[in-house]
Amino acid sequence: MNKRLYSLDALRGFDMFWIIGAEEIFHTLSEGTHHPFWNALSNQFTHPVWNGFHAYDLIFPLFMFVSGIAATYSIDAALAKGMDKHSLMMKTMKRGLILFILGMIYNNGLAIRPLSDFRIMSVLGRIGIAYVFSCCIYMYASKRFQAIWFAGLLIGYWIILKFSSAPGFPMGDLTEAGNFASYFDRTVLPGKLSRGIHDTVGLFNNIAAVATGLAGILTGSYLKNSNEADTVKIKNIFIAGILSIGAALLWNMDFPINKNMWSSSFVLYTTGWNLLLFALFYYIIDVKGIQRWAFFFKVIGMNSILIYMSGKFIQWSYANKAVFQWLADIIGDPFNAVALAITGVLIKWVFLKFLYDKKIFLKI
Repeated sequence: MNKRLYSLDALRGFDMFWIIGAEEIFHTLSEGTHHPFWNALSNQFTHPVWNGFHAYDLIFPLFMFVSGIAATYSIDAALAKGMDKHSLMMKTMKRGLILFILGMIYNNGLAIRPLSDFRIMSVLGRIGIAYVFSCCIYMYASKRFQAIWFAGLLIGYWIILKFSSAPGFPMGDLTEAGNFASYFDRTVLPGKLSRGIHDTVGLFNNIAAVATGLAGILTGSYLKNSNEADTVKIKNIFIAGILSIGAALLWNMDFPINKNMWSSSFVLYTTGWNLLLFALFYYIIDVKGIQRWAFFFKVIGMNSILIYMSGKFIQWSYANKAVFQWLADIIGDPFNAVALAITGVLIKWVFLKFLYDKKIFLKI
């Protein structure tokens, strides 16, 4: 199987759809109606303060998971064309470095600022780190050892946090101030952390984050290299998703599901949902061939990094109000904010559609 998977671009676009402003639709509905249903849904598009899980927590690991699947296709295609592994690894590291630099630009802008006010770690930085290490494992480890790496990263990370802590805290402390990962970051990382004593995408917890990327690698490798029928693959991916969620819920009793620490149970839990979502998208779009509905998401998914970075350089709210303020004025309170949230997504999509039609894509 060498063709590009339509479902991957669509699922990546579905993921980014919530990042580019769709979640704001539910927040404005909640604020405008104060209805329990919209309040509960709006709450799902926020992050828990520490332990726990909301639907919005799935966005980040889903992107990393999809990137892992895509990586297996791009790596195998490059090797099939005769590129040696060393050159491919250099190319992979270059891409990871570019993502890391873009992440720092996203956090800090282009203005010169003191190191104490500079945040090094970022969402794109984490994607870059996980991408490089998971691709390295894919290129140089056998299938068996890829699975061993996945389990070893999760178990090793758990053991470290279980038998360590920040100074002055009991062994195995998993609070924001007391866990070893946070302590390591605030001790080693220069500059500032996103939460003062903790960075939500810190350095140490990349140990577990690599496993998220590797989960996508393992899925892509199975999908691409297995000779089983598509229906069997989908069934097995679905079963793996259910088992992963079940294992995460069991592990949660000892190692809480926690996006902030990127706990091992969080990796398993999100991997489970990622597998279920991918199985659904793959079945509907690539197996059954029902693709028209997914074009909206594909347009977003083809330029995901560009639209993510654009928020730092384009005043989307200004553009949105310049074009659609008249509509908000007609609608009036309290749903004018809902209207602007919807048109805010629309104006970004139209921009991406223009780039799509012109075949302009940001490739790293």
